Amino acid sequence: MRGAITFVVFIAVWWAITQFCPVPPYMLPSPPDVGAALLAQSGFLFENMLVTLSEILLGLLFGTLLGALAALLMAALKPVQRWLMPVLVLSQAIPVFTLAPLLVLWFGFGMTSKIIMTILVIFFPVTASLADGLRLTEPGWIDLAATMNASRFATLRYIRLPAALPAFASGLRVATALAPIGAIIGEWVGASSGLGYVMINANARIQTDVMFAALFLLCVMSVLLYTLVDRGLRKLLFWAPDDEKHQA
Repeated sequence: MRGAITFVVFIAVWWAITQFCPVPPYMLPSPPDVGAALLAQSGFLFENMLVTLSEILLGLLFGTLLGALAALLMAALKPVQRWLMPVLVLSQAIPVFTLAPLLVLWFGFGMTSKIIMTILVIFFPVTASLADGLRLTEPGWIDLAATMNASRFATLRYIRLPAALPAFASGLRVATALAPIGAIIGEWVGASSGLGYVMINANARIQTDVMFAALFLLCVMSVLLYTLVDRGLRKLLFWAPDDEKHQA
């Protein structure tokens, strides 16, 4: 209900601005104009939305797998951590969007460059969250495993990894929120389909209502994706502390 009320209030404020403020329609179209554009080009917009959604999901999948693998390697092998951590820090020192033109040049205008861009955006939060969770495991649990002669692999599998899952879930939520950014930036730089491609072309033709319609679909898609991931993680990690339950 809170989300629905917030959405209604936002639309009402938007409509009031377009009605009572001297804002040209080409700068800020009214909600009815955006709705009309959304209905008139629903097939075209939906087709491009599926392209962007595919890029986001594939980038999120491969980025999560690569980030988790990197964190596990750093936890299991100290030399890997010493060599890989500077690379992770360097990847954040360079603005990711500056790499988008190179990715388009190397991998073309198709989905590959957008998927790689999404992977680059989400790789660090996934890796850092899981690595911190593995590093901050309760020392008493590790000592208990040592007294029972557990191997390093057994300790990692049965103690450190389960204890790190809540931190990993937090990183995955952040990655889910950031994944659309990577896909859209890649489409803005160079693409032949996708919501970012639609927005860039509509902006060039001063079709602001179409651009807002594409932006609306992107927002709805991103919120639904985040909600699904968040609910799924809560179901899987039902044993983990939940701030909302404590507040309730």
